[in-house]
Amino acid sequence: MLSSRAGRLKSRAKLRNLRNRCAMWNKPHQPFLVVLSSPSGAGKTTICREVVRRDKKIFYSVSATTRPPRKNEVNRKSYIFLSEKKFRQLVAANELLEHAEVYGYLYGTPKRPVLKAFRAGRDVIADLDIQGMRSCKRMLPGTVSIFILPPSFAELQRRLTRRGTEADQELQRRQEALKSEIACIPEFDYLVINDKLEKAVRDVLTIIRAERLRTGRKIQKIQGGFNEVCVD
Repeated sequence: MLSSRAGRLKSRAKLRNLRNRCAMWNKPHQPFLVVLSSPSGAGKTTICREVVRRDKKIFYSVSATTRPPRKNEVNRKSYIFLSEKKFRQLVAANELLEHAEVYGYLYGTPKRPVLKAFRAGRDVIADLDIQGMRSCKRMLPGTVSIFILPPSFAELQRRLTRRGTEADQELQRRQEALKSEIACIPEFDYLVINDKLEKAVRDVLTIIRAERLRTGRKIQKIQGGFNEVCVD
């Protein structure tokens, strides 16, 4: 009788353990970084902001730069605008996740906001150039990279001209860089065509939601729980 009771208690304990482990497996995934890159004018920043607006579990990483603000840009919202001296101080203090020189100006991703978001269980999205994407892939191997492409070169020219924020010389330089940027597309995990903004935003959100379900982002929790459940 005592052995029968002990057996029932053991079975109940195993059942409770199984329920606890199943609950643990359903906990959020390991947070990760999503990098959007594109030719200038393809809409990566607009897509990032719309993605963050729709999914509150995603944090938007604002880049730091030494370039002067353009019309309608707001400090610490569009970019964190810094002097070259201050920027280099951040580099020396290892306060940037990645940094690079682009078109004569310095750009970088502040490390602390990204790590703070990770600790809070939030994924992070950033719009970076190709150099920045490569650096993030090296620093954070779980980084997801998405290349945003306009539907045509003519459409890209139209968007840049309509934006009216670049001088003619800079426009020409950006257009010349387009070929080399397109040649780097195979380095990316995903390609999204920004023909219609709504569809492009949905595509990026779909990618992020699928990435959250990857076994590699939860496998340690699952294996640990499974091993304990199977122990007699």
